[in-house]
Amino acid sequence: MKFRPCIDLHQGKVKQIVGETLNAGQQGVVENFVSEYDSAYYADMFKQDRLLGGHVIMLGGGNEEAAVKALRQYEGGLQIGGGITSDNAAYYLEQGASHVIVTSYIFRDGELNTGNLNSIVSEVGKDRLVIDLSCKEKDGKWYVVTNQWKTFSNFEVSPDNIRYLEQFCDEFLVHAVDVEGKQSGIQQSLVRHLAECVSIPTTYAGGARSMEDMELFRSLCDGKLDITIGSALDIFGGKLSYKDVVAYSNNQ
Repeated sequence: MKFRPCIDLHQGKVKQIVGETLNAGQQGVVENFVSEYDSAYYADMFKQDRLLGGHVIMLGGGNEEAAVKALRQYEGGLQIGGGITSDNAAYYLEQGASHVIVTSYIFRDGELNTGNLNSIVSEVGKDRLVIDLSCKEKDGKWYVVTNQWKTFSNFEVSPDNIRYLEQFCDEFLVHAVDVEGKQSGIQQSLVRHLAECVSIPTTYAGGARSMEDMELFRSLCDGKLDITIGSALDIFGGKLSYKDVVAYSNNQ
């Protein structure tokens, strides 16, 4: 189990946002935090602390310049997601990203688009691709949601589907959409489910708010998954000590 840092970008600024509100229009976006520092500041912080595999997420357009600043500041240390396609993936790798992260590009019209999946694998290679399986629960099962998390796909996050996708990527990133950005605690059933399904590096995101949550997370997944924390961290306006989280991760 490792802590993976994050840099979420909205309108060119580092922010922490309740993800489900992104599609609510400009007045409906719920911002937990807007930083006075730029993306390169946080990238350098993560570089100094030798944190690998963190992700930069572009929440909508207008974030490309800020994303590239972060990638160049910590070359090879960060992944990039948000609007990634086979047309622009190579560019972001050239700017310093270790991996590109895809969701909506490979989940189209409510289902997995194998043509686009094969296209981006051909462009960047399996070893530099992360598939985002951000999901919500429906009828007791977990389904990938796309288009800023407002559209259910028919793709169930099941053991068989996980094993199939593992052929195409190096890692998974999974946002627990119902709790992401809300500091309401981790989605325990999803953590247990993912730990049972995956056999490649997988990062869980959503709801962690305390050191107790981190310990609970480690116990639920038996240390098999990694975790990212955003709004709860003191570097993003929260109360959870970033330094304590880093120290805990280093001791695992």
